[in-house]
Amino acid sequence: MEFMDQIFVNLKSTVLTLAGGFLPPWAVILLCAAISLGVIAVIGPVTMMYLTLIERKVLARMQNRIGPNRTGPWGLLQPLADGIKMLTKEDIVPKNADRIVHLVAPILIVIPALLVFAVIPFGKNMIPADLSVGVLYFLSISSTTTIAIFSASWASRNKYSLLGGMRAVAQMISYEIPMVLSVVPILLVTQSLSTGAIVRAQGAYGGWGWFVFTPWGFAAFITFFLCAVAECNRSPFDLPEAESEIVAGFHTEYSGMKFALFYMAEFMNAFTLSALAATLFLGGWQGPWLPSWAWFFIKTYALIFIMLWFRGTLPRFRVDQMMNLAWKFLLPLSLINILVAGFWHFANPPLAIGGSIAMLWASGWIFTRLNRDYTPEKRTYLFGE
Repeated sequence: MEFMDQIFVNLKSTVLTLAGGFLPPWAVILLCAAISLGVIAVIGPVTMMYLTLIERKVLARMQNRIGPNRTGPWGLLQPLADGIKMLTKEDIVPKNADRIVHLVAPILIVIPALLVFAVIPFGKNMIPADLSVGVLYFLSISSTTTIAIFSASWASRNKYSLLGGMRAVAQMISYEIPMVLSVVPILLVTQSLSTGAIVRAQGAYGGWGWFVFTPWGFAAFITFFLCAVAECNRSPFDLPEAESEIVAGFHTEYSGMKFALFYMAEFMNAFTLSALAATLFLGGWQGPWLPSWAWFFIKTYALIFIMLWFRGTLPRFRVDQMMNLAWKFLLPLSLINILVAGFWHFANPPLAIGGSIAMLWASGWIFTRLNRDYTPEKRTYLFGE
């Protein structure tokens, strides 16, 4: 399987070696960047196209249906048909809309979704750019989608769009904080911000030394994954585009290719956040027997399947429940988990075990206290009355 991993690496090295024979050094650097950009430009849209098919197929089976099965064998050409339909649809712009911002917003939301592919390690030695601050780069770039979403909602001059945009901003800001804090224990233990170094740090026990197998790693993984689902506006956190309340939220007034760009960004964000979760907590490409890239995609698509499972089974949160989950549960849990990880990593074993148990007990106590509002009439809990 090591041989299969080296096929992709050797192909790129061969091309650069041959080019280095007749090109100046700066041209070789540009060629290397062009190869990486070309791969990302292909992987991003293709991933989005077939994630739509996977979602429709999975939800159909959960609802005892078949799903798309007419266009191409087993419906495999359905994404191409949908793409052609989007390209040929009329672009409708509201009369009072800000036409420039209305045009630019869907373009801006796709750019960060493509840029974050640069630091994803798809396999052993298969990372487009192994930056020393890769995790910081990913979190910083992905957070800029909030600006594009609110710009789109404001430019539409539609009350439902604006309401959806305000919900999106509140939701993303609320869940961005615990998501970033949930990554701190990983950085604390590995002493690195490089996604490649974090994957290599989980290579113990024959590739099974994943951080999710530790108490603090499991708590951080649950926190990160829930925040990632909320960041993607996926169910049950799909309040910014709740069709039963606000038509389609921030992209109510979008049609044709502009709407397709929002759709593309959402699915690419779902893929990249699942890929980052697999990188940080599930060992990335680490694993026995199979090629490294196969392990990476198995873990990533397993997390995407869980997102689809959420959509097929869970009802949408109320706004107050969604905000309470972020501020009253995930945020305290992520802060306490940093202390647990510190005890686990830096203290001697007896103190580490005792401190971890004490911290976990404290997190449970804080959860019960923060999520109860005692009044003479009733007690309101996080998940309902």
